[in-house]
Amino acid sequence: MQQQALSTLVAWMRLDSAIAAFHLQLKQRHGITGLQLAVLHILAERPHMALAALRKGLDMHAATLGQSIDELRRLDLCIVRTDPRDRRARLVAITEKGRALVAAVPLAGPNRLRQLETDPARLDHLTAALADAMDLFGLAEKGA
Repeated sequence: MQQQALSTLVAWMRLDSAIAAFHLQLKQRHGITGLQLAVLHILAERPHMALAALRKGLDMHAATLGQSIDELRRLDLCIVRTDPRDRRARLVAITEKGRALVAAVPLAGPNRLRQLETDPARLDHLTAALADAMDLFGLAEKGA
């Protein structure tokens, strides 16, 4: 079992290093974070999206997402407006500058999964493995 644990640790460290390098490159070259890129990819798929639906879909705290959206707005990569059907709700949409950025960034990391043609069973296996990793690493949410 010790060899399997070591092999898993090495595989995790390789993945963690690759993700960190991608995020660093993303910030240095394009001035955005991985979360912001994920938001732009989602927004690029539809004309606009309710901010609440985006938050729910990403399973994210409102303040965390709000900060990312505010920065995207500041960079002119998205716009936020009041929903004319519900004045309390806000709609988010990608700008042309945001679309250009999405097109310029290499399709890598989790965002790639939305574009990748692969066997759905492989994605199911990956989802289960990632959930298992959270549990085995002691990082799973308590009570979830």
